[in-house]
Parts: sequence; structure tokens; C-alpha cells
Amino acid sequence: MAIQVIPVSSKQEMKTFVRFGNKFYEGNKYYVPSMPMDDLATFNKEHNAAFAFSEAEFFLAYKDDKIVGRVAAIINNKANQAWGVKQVRFGWIDFIDDMEVSGALLDAVSEFGRKRGMTQIVGPLGFTDFDPEGMLVEGFDRISTMALIYNHPYYPEHMKKHGFSKETGWIENRITIPEVLPEKFERIANIVQEKYNLVVKKLTVKQIRKQNYGRKFFELVNQTYCHLYGFSLLSDKQIDDFVNVYLSLIDSRMLTFIEDQEGNLIAGGISMPSLAEALQKCRGEFFPFGWWHLLKAMFVKRSDTVELLLIGVLPEWRTKGVVSLVFRDLVATYNKLGFKYAETNAMLEDNFKIQAIFSSFDREVHKKRWVFGKEL
Repeated sequence: MAIQVIPVSSKQEMKTFVRFGNKFYEGNKYYVPSMPMDDLATFNKEHNAAFAFSEAEFFLAYKDDKIVGRVAAIINNKANQAWGVKQVRFGWIDFIDDMEVSGALLDAVSEFGRKRGMTQIVGPLGFTDFDPEGMLVEGFDRISTMALIYNHPYYPEHMKKHGFSKETGWIENRITIPEVLPEKFERIANIVQEKYNLVVKKLTVKQIRKQNYGRKFFELVNQTYCHLYGFSLLSDKQIDDFVNVYLSLIDSRMLTFIEDQEGNLIAGGISMPSLAEALQKCRGEFFPFGWWHLLKAMFVKRSDTVELLLIGVLPEWRTKGVVSLVFRDLVATYNKLGFKYAETNAMLEDNFKIQAIFSSFDREVHKKRWVFGKEL
């Protein structure tokens, strides 16, 4: 029977789209379920501030009256303008091991883009860099993280057979947290702090809200990440949304802010306990009892692994060793809280400066992911 690809047109179909991934990977010990309530908010035009500069359509693939795949087609107009490209993105893509199915899904995205004047299709990418992105090409036997994509090994093979090639790539590190900060970091941290009269600030969530440090940090993120592949500057509304989300989840002890002698925020780091196993236990559902698994993993019985979500340093401070102060504080906190390992977020494989920072630790590059692209 022919493959049918149908655009999502109702709330029920959207719920089917959102829950397809978790059902598709059910029983896979490496897949970390997404939270349907979060995905539904991301795909809601009234909730997701990225729709102010993006347009999207969502597709489900059927074969023999059975759902066999899904994909989102997204155009981020702000990113296209910033980078001088005409790209349609594909994201949230999943499919059975059938070339017709994957081809039909990608064709639907391509047609969505062509109708709007796009000349290239790229992905997996979301609305912004804060959505899941990058197709796993190595590390299929490693448990995923809350923020990143897991996919079957046949996915990248399908992309190549459909004529897609690598656009860019990321790597991920698993770091053994040292009991003592590497001597190089300690020495640099001491020198930098004394030379520039820098201050390491630890604040409660209440203080962060009252003193507006959430907004300050994400404005710093804009300046830190603006040169990275496909990044679009966060709007005020997006920043407000991210501040609310992060501050509702984060243990403030795992937040580090660095200020110069005039009180300006110049660097910071956000991390949190891994929720991978908790999400597997609750299958991504917050109700009826998923909330307990998540709260327990965050504050009661933590994983031995912490996830490094965001580390930012203003461009003018990057070459001065300021990041050493961030790591000195975080490593001490990790040891105090009993963490043994740290998972980095995905880092561009050609971002050698950030990779050099992690090379001082006992680390394993254990996952790699690509963005694929093709001319339309």
C-alpha cells in the first residue's frame, strides 16, 4: 500500500504526533522519553515565542492505516536572515526502517519549503538551538540525555541514501568528575580572579528572580552563542519563557555567576542532575505519578551524573581564563552533592576552544551527531 503523509490538523492528531516517539522507542534502554506536555507547548503558536519569527507544519506518515513516521517542517526566518540562507528545517523526525517512509516524510518538508521560496533542507533542527537537534551517528549504545535526540542506527543511512550530506557535526563528552580541580584550572582561576577582581556569585532562586539574573544570563547566552551554527538571537519573550522554565527546575547550588569588579555579569554556568532514568521510569508522563520520579531525581535520590546544560562567557573575556572560575565552583559543588560523572551538551566538532577546556579532564567522546542538508 502507498505511503500517505498527512499534515496534522487537529488537537488529537497533534497529541498522536507528540506521543509517537515515546511509543516508537518503547522498551529501548537508551532512549529517554520526551515529555508530551512540553512538546505540546513547543508546538503551540500561543505558547512558543519562536512562532513570532517562524512558521511550521507537522506531518504523520501512514502505511496500511498504521502510523509509521512523523516529521516537523520549520522555517526560522530570523535565523535565515541572520545567516543569509533560505533553509527549511526538518525536526522531530522518526520513521520505521523503510526508505519509502523516510523519503515521503522528507519530501513533505521539501515541498513545504519550496512553496515558501526555500532552496535548502537541513536537519534535524528545531525552532531554536534550545530544541532537540542533530541526528545521532555514533553512540547508539549509550543512554541519551533529556535535552538531546536519540535515534536508531539506520536513520543516518537513510539520509545518505536520500542524497543528504553532512552540514555540521557535534560531539558529546562524558567526564569523570575529579575530586580536585586539575592543577591548570586552579592556577588560572586564582590568577584571573586576583588580576581582574572577579566575583563568584551564588544566589538563591528568589534572589535570581528579584535581581533579574535570569534575564542577565540569557542575554549573555545571546552574545556567547550568536556565532554558532544556525543560532538565532533569543527575543525578550523567549528569554522570559526560558527563565521561568529553568528556575522552576534548577537547584540554585548548581548555578554559577561570575561578575567583574563593576558588577557586570561576564560568565555563568547552569547544570542539573540527569533526569534520564527518571524520565524512563515515568515514560515522559508527568501525571499521575511521573512528577514524583522527577522530583526525586532532582532533589532526593540523584543520579550519579550531572548534565552541563549551558556555559557562557562574554566574547571579550573568553581568552582570559574566566571559564576556570566557573569550573572551580561547579566541580566543588558536584563533589559536595555526590556526582561522579558529567555529560556535556552537544559541542560543535570544530569549536576547538571549548573542546580544549574539557581536554584537561578525564573524558570520553562517546556520542557524535550530525545535521544533514540537501539542495532543493
